[in-house]
Amino acid sequence: MTDSSATVVDSAPPSTRQPLHDASRIDRAIERARQALIARQRTDGHWCFEFETDCTISSEYILMMHFIDEIDEVLQEKLARYIRLKQRLDTHGGWPLYHDGALDLSCTVKAYYALKAAGDAPDAPHMRRARDAILAKGGAAKSNVFTRILLAMFGQVPWRAAPYVPVEIMLFPRWMPFHLDKVSYWARSTMVPLFILCTMKAKAKNPRQVGIAELFVTPPEQERQYFATTTFVSKLFLLLDKLGRACDPLMPSSLRRKAIRKAEQWFLPRLNGEDGLGAIFPPMVNALEAMDLLGYAKDHPVRATCLRSLQKLIVHRDDGTAYCQPCVSPVWDTGWAAMALLRTSADEDTQAVVTRALEWLAPLQELQCKGDWSVQAPGLPPGGWAFQYANAYYPDLDDTAVVAALLHVAVRGTPREGVHRERIERAADWLVGMQSDNGGFASFDRNNTHYHINEIPFADHGAMLDPPTEDVSGRVLAFLGLLGRPQDQPAIERCIAYLRSARLPDGSYWGRWGTNYIYGTWSVLGGLALAGQDMRQPWIRASVDWLFSRQHADGGWGETNDTYFDPALRGTNDGVSTPHSTAWAVLGLCAAGEHSSEAAHRGVRWLLDHQQAAGETEADLWYHPSFNAPGFPRVFFLKYHGYTAYFPLWALSRYRQLLANSSPTR
Repeated sequence: MTDSSATVVDSAPPSTRQPLHDASRIDRAIERARQALIARQRTDGHWCFEFETDCTISSEYILMMHFIDEIDEVLQEKLARYIRLKQRLDTHGGWPLYHDGALDLSCTVKAYYALKAAGDAPDAPHMRRARDAILAKGGAAKSNVFTRILLAMFGQVPWRAAPYVPVEIMLFPRWMPFHLDKVSYWARSTMVPLFILCTMKAKAKNPRQVGIAELFVTPPEQERQYFATTTFVSKLFLLLDKLGRACDPLMPSSLRRKAIRKAEQWFLPRLNGEDGLGAIFPPMVNALEAMDLLGYAKDHPVRATCLRSLQKLIVHRDDGTAYCQPCVSPVWDTGWAAMALLRTSADEDTQAVVTRALEWLAPLQELQCKGDWSVQAPGLPPGGWAFQYANAYYPDLDDTAVVAALLHVAVRGTPREGVHRERIERAADWLVGMQSDNGGFASFDRNNTHYHINEIPFADHGAMLDPPTEDVSGRVLAFLGLLGRPQDQPAIERCIAYLRSARLPDGSYWGRWGTNYIYGTWSVLGGLALAGQDMRQPWIRASVDWLFSRQHADGGWGETNDTYFDPALRGTNDGVSTPHSTAWAVLGLCAAGEHSSEAAHRGVRWLLDHQQAAGETEADLWYHPSFNAPGFPRVFFLKYHGYTAYFPLWALSRYRQLLANSSPTR
């Protein structure tokens, strides 16, 4: 979406304005990447790359099979092999949240438990090493809330180790401090079946009676420090938590039955077929276990479909391992892959590939279902796209902006220019209607900013809300700027004001959905350029200068996920450059009119030098093992396998296009 026509005067010294002369090398690199990406397009026109995360979800999949006593021995062993391979025996002995990350206690506890359930002996060297690492961190009692809930369901800790989350929450009026409508979609869809599990004190079938008592420093029944409090609000919520537990035995049984029924009636219509509740793993597994607890037979159609939605997340690899994805990313991958290919070649084959992608994407726009987002925008007609194959209740603004922009630019100036006009207009109307009061745009909801909720005992992961973010706002701004409708100008101006206020003192922008400040800064620069902003303004130049300042000596850029824990590390990666970060930085410089700068030239050279003869997959000629996005910052991280297949290609083709359009004397 950095197809900007904004006029920008470069500020770097004239001596740095020499173009990259080896144009043929760029052409060859683009051609190889173009062919590789086209080869990965599926017959119906879409792409869907692997979507990998840490070992938490694969471990939970094993434990889910033991919870319901439906153990697929072959799959269990494949998952266990994958988990074993990811243990960092060379460093801390446990499991990290991302490649080369520090030990994460909760992930390590779940991985250890899953391997033990799969048959690994506790005295095996890798298990002893993991156990020592867990105990050194204070033991399993110090793991996070969701881990302790799982352990409570398996009888490894008392239920007082988990927060009090009675299903009667379903009956709360909207004016209460806590209400489902006040949390993010992922929290909402995860919590509703979890209310049932916690209220009914679910007990895993655990047919082999596997336990992990050896992972506790203090016996679980004697432990008294399961919850930490740091603020007045968190202490107040903990007091209410204790009060609720004391009053729970007095809860009328009729009221409890009514609340359970309401929770069940909430998640059943949202089960979303074989794409699953919320189309993400945590709600899916909670729904399956809740149905098991409520007495749904194994062959009940709804329960069987829910299980299939989980099974479809499994990736089987040629090395005999398997892992469970948190969800799938076909709309996101297809939008970006087509965007990257769009300007690589004018030949009929490439354009036919893009057209097939558009034809696959267009009908996935949700035009009927008024999902949970409509609570905050009741009169707004739907018009968004989801991240996954189907997720009607939860379209997101980021995917909608990318796909709608693609539909617009792909046919602009061609005989097919009006073919997607109605869909594009509908998407723009929906996006503008979803703008939050502060001018920014969130991912799934409007005005989801009830920050006190992050203080409740249930929310120790700090990811209960979906507030506006810089990267999503930049993407929506880019689309609205491209479209150029007069009626959107007030929304554009409010978004620009939001972005100006969100800029950090050094000029960078935080990245909610990509790692991290390089991603956020690129996203914002692209939006500002396409909204017609003068990119010479000092507050914008500060962001460009920040990108310059973070370039490595080898010409590339890189950024560690550690920046989500320590912002002082932003834009750094111990000097190690990565393809995705370098591509984002080059795209950011291109958006700012700095395509002729020495920094952009060196970034392009880095991409050329690091294009591989053969990638990890046939499409990925810039494969790199690093994770490149957070699911929830500081809690859950992701590796989009597509990011190193299409973003470097897009950066190279965009750079080539801009140089071709530049004056040779510039």
